[in-house]
Amino acid sequence: MTDVSLTSVTFYILSFCIIAGGIFTVSSRNLFHSAVFLVFTLFSVAGMFVMLNAYLLAAIQVLIYVGAVAMLMIFGVMLTTQLTNVRLRHVNEQAWPALAVCGFFLAFIVYGLWDTPFQVVKADAPVNTSHALGTLLMTKYVLPFEVVSLLLLAALVGAVVIAKKD
Repeated sequence: MTDVSLTSVTFYILSFCIIAGGIFTVSSRNLFHSAVFLVFTLFSVAGMFVMLNAYLLAAIQVLIYVGAVAMLMIFGVMLTTQLTNVRLRHVNEQAWPALAVCGFFLAFIVYGLWDTPFQVVKADAPVNTSHALGTLLMTKYVLPFEVVSLLLLAALVGAVVIAKKD
């Protein structure tokens, strides 16, 4: 009998949630539902970060991706009233070639993973990485950090301008 731990069960549940959420995100015909599935997927990724004891990355995942980017998408979808009044046809004529290309890449990745000898080494987690990351973000990488915040602000203003153009 195999020893099934709570950690492995949680890992498999979160993995299923990430894969299912990703599939529903790209296959949903409703744009708002796709955004909600994206939020679900990003929360599941944050759960993976918590399992890895990377609490700062989990918080960043929730605050930046779920809190900002996904809510910005939902905000933009709700502002565009033109999408709710028009019935759009959501059919991709290139589904079979895309499936063939995806199958090729899946076979390539499986072959690469199957052929690679992975060396597992038990190592201690680095100490005080949050402080070092915060110091780098506020000193060396402060300009890219602020540029990203301005880019998100510009996307928000652009969504409002595009949505309210009457």
